[in-house]
Amino acid sequence: MNTCDTQTLQAAPDLQNSSADNIQAQSFRQPSGQPPVTEMERLKQGEMFWNSDPEINAAKIRARTLADKFNATTEEEPKRRLELLKELFGDCTDDIFIKPPFHCDYGFNIHVGKNFFANFQCVMLDAAPITIGDNCLMGPQTCLYTVNHPMDAATRVANYVYGKPITIGDNVWFGGNCVVLSGVTIGDNAVIGAGSVVTSDIPANAVAAGNPARILRYIDNTPDASSVHKPASTL
Repeated sequence: MNTCDTQTLQAAPDLQNSSADNIQAQSFRQPSGQPPVTEMERLKQGEMFWNSDPEINAAKIRARTLADKFNATTEEEPKRRLELLKELFGDCTDDIFIKPPFHCDYGFNIHVGKNFFANFQCVMLDAAPITIGDNCLMGPQTCLYTVNHPMDAATRVANYVYGKPITIGDNVWFGGNCVVLSGVTIGDNAVIGAGSVVTSDIPANAVAAGNPARILRYIDNTPDASSVHKPASTL
């Protein structure tokens, strides 16, 4: 068994004497004389939290149970699918459509706008808020990862983690097999090419691709520039 043993999983470890994690420990230690906050409160405040805390685990079990139920539904059960997604997500509208299987950590940190579509094998690790605008399309195996592990080994092995929000604007399209890392903001109308790993912000109207994703060009998304609904003779 590694150093993250059974005793570590039963109670949050004391990192006071660790030589490597004094700086990171400050992010989840309370000032002297103040009542300690819970690990769930730390999660919701964007601070480092102990990932094996019972309340944290209960929230993950709830989310995964709901996701399992959603993934077990069929195409003939659209109402049941919507009910489960509304129970799982922090916010979503009636026109949401996700092709199972779908996976997430908590669910309550996921906020989705109108007309959202995600293809097969979408994963959202929502240790921090994931906020998605209207008319977003996600190709198969699109993955959004807000969660981070500490750089120093002692804190990481003790199973402390933290999250940074992911924010996605309106009308964003992801090709298949895209990954968005924590703390990233993607602007309105952006297009992310298949297989991209988005490690930094992408501005509105940009086409980006690669690992790490780089801006290739910009699209003119003004109403006059669109060919949608124009007569064929004008194209």
